[in-house]
Amino acid sequence: MKWSRAVRHVEELAARCGEVASLPSSIHPLRVVRLWAAGDVLGTPRDLERVTVAVVVDLPVDDVPWLSEPQGAEHWANATRMSRNPIRALWRSAHAPVWNHAIDRPALVWDAVDGTAEETLAALAEGRGEDVRLPAPGADEFRARLRDELAVSLRALRRHTRAYEEKRWSPGKLTAVSDALWRVGDGYLDVLDAVERDA
Repeated sequence: MKWSRAVRHVEELAARCGEVASLPSSIHPLRVVRLWAAGDVLGTPRDLERVTVAVVVDLPVDDVPWLSEPQGAEHWANATRMSRNPIRALWRSAHAPVWNHAIDRPALVWDAVDGTAEETLAALAEGRGEDVRLPAPGADEFRARLRDELAVSLRALRRHTRAYEEKRWSPGKLTAVSDALWRVGDGYLDVLDAVERDA
């Protein structure tokens, strides 16, 4: 996809974040509070396969382990049309830093208080993403973030493994439970690899 289209996807998603946030929680109980641009769209203009964003939700950290999807994520993605576009969403809790080993110095695009960050969108359109990114963490801060992320992922892996064991021989479909287990397992291994690379 062309660079201008990629940035347009981010801009449209930011607008829809605001629209959905204004609806009652009875319609959309999953409360998204911030949207960050991440990855290639923060670089120099070129064709991209997809856009990566970090979607920050007002849920406890343990409810949003790395590479998982919180309850209501699919409904929210459909409501914002994110699921119909070449966008990779990385779900994050509002109660921990948005950045980690894979979300490197993201740029805030929208938040529930101030709305769309027009200066960020302008910078992305001009290929100046570097100007609006978060500062890089120090080495100690980075290692501490990885340790915290790994601990959250391990707790999630244990929790979802138990849920799978309980559901395994029960009547009904197993897909939702097995998919959730796969996601947290993948997230745990991804963070573990990052910890080992940093060691």
